[in-house]
Amino acid sequence: MKNIVVLVSGSGTNLQRIIDTIEAGEVQNAKVSLVVADRECFGLERARNHNIENVLIPRGKNFSNELNKIIPENTDLIVLAGFLSILKPEFCENWEGKIINIHPALLPKFGGKGMWGMNVHKAVVESKEKESGATVHFVTSGIDEGEIILQKSFEVTENDTPENLAEKIHLIEYEIFPKAINKVLGNK
Repeated sequence: MKNIVVLVSGSGTNLQRIIDTIEAGEVQNAKVSLVVADRECFGLERARNHNIENVLIPRGKNFSNELNKIIPENTDLIVLAGFLSILKPEFCENWEGKIINIHPALLPKFGGKGMWGMNVHKAVVESKEKESGATVHFVTSGIDEGEIILQKSFEVTENDTPENLAEKIHLIEYEIFPKAINKVLGNK
């Protein structure tokens, strides 16, 4: 059984999707063994609802060090699911190849500092992009610079708004996140 640690900052909808796909057998031979939040959020409540160990480590300069202390050594994968804090380079290097993130754009476009949530969708609309989508990638010390694991795109129309782009991308995230987790864990 592979152990997954999920980091959250918000409502935890992608965390819920991961839990649901594990329970349904879509993601096999895995369990969420720990959920860590960097602020009080509904993601912690979702973990409690599924009897998953959960911890709140407040954001700050010691966050990465505190996180490193509580992640079990037998962790196979760390998943950033709507996690907004930046992890220190030392942490990323320590867990290299075992940390993944989902980003609401087609990286390498619209990634980097400040590119999260509605900021991304507004930038896509303002740039008059022809397509958008979601990317699951490995986390490195460079923000949104890690190797791409999986992407899926869709056509952006002139009627699209940042709000409806967010809705479309969330559906894509639900689809590709479990596939990327299976891929990284070596599941078929």
